[in-house]
Amino acid sequence: MGWDDAPAHVCRGGDARGLAFCCPPVKPCPVHMKIEEIGLSPQEFIKIKEDFAKKTKLKYGASTCFGSFVWCCKASKPCPLRDMELQANGISHDEYMTLKKQLADEILKNSNVNKTEYTDADIQSLADTFNISFDEAKSELEASGNDLKTTIRNLRMKTL
Repeated sequence: MGWDDAPAHVCRGGDARGLAFCCPPVKPCPVHMKIEEIGLSPQEFIKIKEDFAKKTKLKYGASTCFGSFVWCCKASKPCPLRDMELQANGISHDEYMTLKKQLADEILKNSNVNKTEYTDADIQSLADTFNISFDEAKSELEASGNDLKTTIRNLRMKTL
């Protein structure tokens, strides 16, 4: 389980899925630009995360920085407070990351990311840019949750 293709933190250039690892938007940081980019207000972003936490084990973590795992960072980033609380609550890193993936899906479901409609001309332009077929470009876009930036990043990685 877990989340094999988890994105980088938003503050490290990650895509919108990385919002699952963000703190509340209470200080100047890239989270503000990313939530605006996906069409959410700070209040909507907080509500989505808090509502999701109430239904899952991400509601635990009272001794973490913001009092809940929903605001904690990626499991690969060392954090003794998070890890102590995960252990105390019987949650493995794999389960934690699975929950964070579900949270990312919930955030995107409530955003404008998956609502963007790409024309055949847009998809053909993507295909031409990466010298791939139209169908492959369309498939990559769908696999990336209709997030063009993620699609481009994934296609760049494949060409290395």
